[in-house]
Amino acid sequence: MSTADPHQARITVVGLGPGDQNLLTTQTARILDEAHAKGRLVLRTRRHPAAEVVPDAPSFDDVYERADSFEEVYQTIVERLIEMGDTVYAVPGSPSVAEHTVELLIADPRVAVDVVPALSFVDLAWVRLGIDPLAEGVRIVDGRNFAEAAAGERGPLLVAQCDQQHVLSDIKLSVDTSAHPDETIDVTVVQRLGLDDESIFTVAWDDLDRSIEPDHLTSIFIPQLAAPVAGEMANFASLVGRLRKECPWDSTQTHLSLRRHLLEESYEVLEAIDGLDEATGEGFDLLEEELGDLLFQVFIHAELAAEAGWFTVADVARGIHDKLYHRHPHVFGADAADDNPTVDELLTDWEARKLLEKDRGSVMDGIPRELPALALAAKVQKKASGAGKPVIVKPLSGAADAAINSEDELGEALMALVSRARELDLDPEGALRTAANRAMASFDAETP
Repeated sequence: MSTADPHQARITVVGLGPGDQNLLTTQTARILDEAHAKGRLVLRTRRHPAAEVVPDAPSFDDVYERADSFEEVYQTIVERLIEMGDTVYAVPGSPSVAEHTVELLIADPRVAVDVVPALSFVDLAWVRLGIDPLAEGVRIVDGRNFAEAAAGERGPLLVAQCDQQHVLSDIKLSVDTSAHPDETIDVTVVQRLGLDDESIFTVAWDDLDRSIEPDHLTSIFIPQLAAPVAGEMANFASLVGRLRKECPWDSTQTHLSLRRHLLEESYEVLEAIDGLDEATGEGFDLLEEELGDLLFQVFIHAELAAEAGWFTVADVARGIHDKLYHRHPHVFGADAADDNPTVDELLTDWEARKLLEKDRGSVMDGIPRELPALALAAKVQKKASGAGKPVIVKPLSGAADAAINSEDELGEALMALVSRARELDLDPEGALRTAANRAMASFDAETP
């Protein structure tokens, strides 16, 4: 392939093949020798086994060390190549497979480009996997852009450039396995093909980001997925990660600084729910928007945790999936079809499972102490009743009790209490919180 123009500088692109120098083509070896002798050779990176044939040739590895993103790396390499003039540019594998710098060079009108064919890692992959990609209909996708490139696909897929743990995590996140919890999905990992330490093994989907130590020569083969790739969630995770790196506001946030935003977004979701009209469908567009804002809070907290090495958003999704699956034996258990529990029985069983799983000494231990006082009081009373020890409260007067038979009447009664608190210069929020805390302490004191 050539875009040569006699009036332009010419970049000749050659591929170092998928392995060591034994997999170099004869043409490429000759071009490397000639260019090296003339001082007109540059490597994209020396992190390739075939680079040893030109041991003192310069590379662009310094660009990788300084740049903040791969896109910056690619753009910088292209600019430096154009400044160098007539040059032989050597890239790992084949210049025509997963080489974004070559795509950028070909599209740039300032330079003429000659691309020399070479072996790619995919040529070895088909042999090692024992498949005919044409017969099987295999698609090749970039692991760093998996969600978008494989959106809607179920396989088979050969996923290249799985060189970092977070790439594997993003790939796993992009497929919703919750609808098929009992179906096993296995993937084949191919690493360092054509080298002495070549490795090919199979892992379960859930272990994709746990059982693999990725390097720059790692790919995975996915023969079949139960559910299609869900590009939206992984694309969103990628966007949040980029915001953390490039946005001045997002990059300075912490779990603590985001606290008030999480609370505000939660209240805005509640406000949107209050405005729904299910008969006409009015308000659902606003609810969708507010849920998106709340989802951003979940993703950015997970991104902060991932940066610190604690967990990823995939771990969050997996954790809540496993918890809900375990806590619904009446749905997913072996005897699910024979179970017909009442709602009260389910709630009692739910609380019992939470106590056991979290090793809590009291049903009150899981109540967030910073709930609004009214929600806190309601939660305390509900938990106590569920445990068979209702909170003892002072009864309302006969007239007041008789006047409350609906949500509207309850609201009016609460407003009257707030009004009375104002007359007495008392804090109704603080008073109710104190009473709720007192009830929790009394419950725990009486519980053996």
